[in-house]
Amino acid sequence: MGARSQNSLTKRTVDAAHPADKRYHIWDNDLRGFGLRIEPSGIKTFVTKYRVGGGGRNAPQRIQTVGRYGTLTPEEARRKAKAILGSVAAGADPAGDLAARRREMTMAALIDFYEEHGCVVQRGKRIGEPMKPLTKAYTLGRLRHHVIPLLGNRRAKDVTSGDIERFAADVLVGKTAKNEKVGPRKRIIVKGGPGASRKVVRDLSAVFSFAKRSEIVERNPVENAAVRKTDGQKTRFLTLEEVGQLGRALDELEAEGTNLKAINIARLWALTGCRRNEIAGLKWTEVDFESGMLVLEDSKTGHSVRPLGTAALTLLQQIERTEDSEFVFPADTGEVHFQVTKTPWARAIRKAELPGVTPHTLRHTIGSTAISTGEAIALTGAILGHSNPRSTAIYAHIQHEPSRRAANRVSKKIAAALSPKAALAGPLSLEDQKLLQALKSRFGKADTSAVKLREAIAVLIEQSASVQDATDV
Repeated sequence: MGARSQNSLTKRTVDAAHPADKRYHIWDNDLRGFGLRIEPSGIKTFVTKYRVGGGGRNAPQRIQTVGRYGTLTPEEARRKAKAILGSVAAGADPAGDLAARRREMTMAALIDFYEEHGCVVQRGKRIGEPMKPLTKAYTLGRLRHHVIPLLGNRRAKDVTSGDIERFAADVLVGKTAKNEKVGPRKRIIVKGGPGASRKVVRDLSAVFSFAKRSEIVERNPVENAAVRKTDGQKTRFLTLEEVGQLGRALDELEAEGTNLKAINIARLWALTGCRRNEIAGLKWTEVDFESGMLVLEDSKTGHSVRPLGTAALTLLQQIERTEDSEFVFPADTGEVHFQVTKTPWARAIRKAELPGVTPHTLRHTIGSTAISTGEAIALTGAILGHSNPRSTAIYAHIQHEPSRRAANRVSKKIAAALSPKAALAGPLSLEDQKLLQALKSRFGKADTSAVKLREAIAVLIEQSASVQDATDV
């Protein structure tokens, strides 16, 4: 445990404390036993340190958390630390008492404690960082809907590996499944089955790992339980023929009047291999037309740069920007991004006769298409934005231009299957974009010149089509 000294823990000294490779402490010289713990992740926590009963070096040493910096100011933390250390001087053992109470904690109480203190990434390059809000919501939802009904009243320290095996089996057969109406147009639907069982077992393992680090339990019972903790490898992807079926279905839905935002989001899922909300929540500031890249501020793996193919760039250039919105696909009401993709996607899949295909299937499709056309695994990883350390070690130093060329080669195949006619078009130049916007504005007029302009363009398009037909013959 590293230690560094300071004259006094003030806001300035706390702000100046930078993370290191290992956890370390800074101890205050004005209040003995008051300190600041700095994690490698950058998280800073105020703590107190004392020996039980005021004893000497042979007495047990305790470190008790006072509170996290940001939630507490240094002054507030100092006042709380004085109170804790004052009780120690009077013969109390607050950290020992707290540990004893925690060891009696039920699973329901442990999940509450985990929600408040433990919902952080436990491995990978984002270790120690808070979970993404959606990840946290799904995780806690599974814990509350499955664990609490079956194990909620059990003391956490008494749960055994056998209990975990029985718990997983109960979730598998649907003992926690329910479909309850909880309000106007709102239901809670909880499903059982193998997928639900595996996911909540993984969540439960994370809870017990946190409890072990917090000295609430001595072991993680999930580790030795004979239960499946990993999902089966997902091998479903679309062939180019199936991509064509999806493309035709999207075209038909667009002709039928389905919301164009939902249609274009689905097209970009197919053309980029991006995750669902990376496209639905895309911001204009994240689209770098000049370099042909998406520069995502906060993806599942943090900041991420993705190369774009010509087809994806062309589609993005054709989307008209909405004033006063940062999103490429703004919601029809409010200031959030467009989120009504579930129903249009379901309709597209039915129309394309591709049961079971999800937006994530399109991500697998980009990957499989890239590999099958001879792209290096490293370039495929760059296209998909993988953060697996083994993949990152391979492509971390690859320049963006080769990965963008690879993205273009792969997306050309997808685009040709998705929409053969659109695949022939290249990205619009800046001058063409300006001209297109000017034409849109002009067509909005009802004067004679607008009518003549429309007629002239219609004639040009007809002539161009005739020339193309003659060329095809």
